[in-house]
Amino acid sequence: MTQPTRSHARPPRILAVAGILLAGLLFAAGGALWWGGGRDAAAIGGRFALENGDGQRVTDRDFLGKYMLVYFGYTFCPDVCPTTLNEIAEALDQLGAEADRVQPVFITVDPGRDTPAVVKRYVAAFSPKIVGLTGSEASIAETAKEYRVYVAKRRTGEGANDYTVDHSSVLYLMGPNGAFLAPIRADESGEQMARDIGKYLS
Repeated sequence: MTQPTRSHARPPRILAVAGILLAGLLFAAGGALWWGGGRDAAAIGGRFALENGDGQRVTDRDFLGKYMLVYFGYTFCPDVCPTTLNEIAEALDQLGAEADRVQPVFITVDPGRDTPAVVKRYVAAFSPKIVGLTGSEASIAETAKEYRVYVAKRRTGEGANDYTVDHSSVLYLMGPNGAFLAPIRADESGEQMARDIGKYLS
């Protein structure tokens, strides 16, 4: 597993391009979603029941009253996920006291390897404010479907753990009432993320 770092280093250009391509797959998976609003935007997000790092049941209702920043990834992700979490942590720093109104949530797309304990250690290395969630294969698949997230496991060898997980790399900003507000690009700097989120906090 790649060790997290708070260096805030920018991802190589090829990774940024990969994130954009995966985001494009999100549109295909979600039936050509239109982010600007309307019925399709309203359909992004929904109910979920997962587990936090202590194995406790957590649902979407637990975050009502806060702006939820949702990101799907996995702890074995070699580059994009740790870089994005780095920038989320930086965005929280940039927001200052306003960060208390935002709850970042990391939802794994690899529940087979990402147990509650693994997810807890992983997100804590970036920021104590990030909540990591996992669950059964079925519950993770259903949650990814609710958020129109593209997920595909790709075998890299014959061993049980010889695989990677392709996934769309987009941050979802949800309002205090649980409704989808806007996508936040995962390849943004923490400073830009803070500006984009701040528009909805004012």
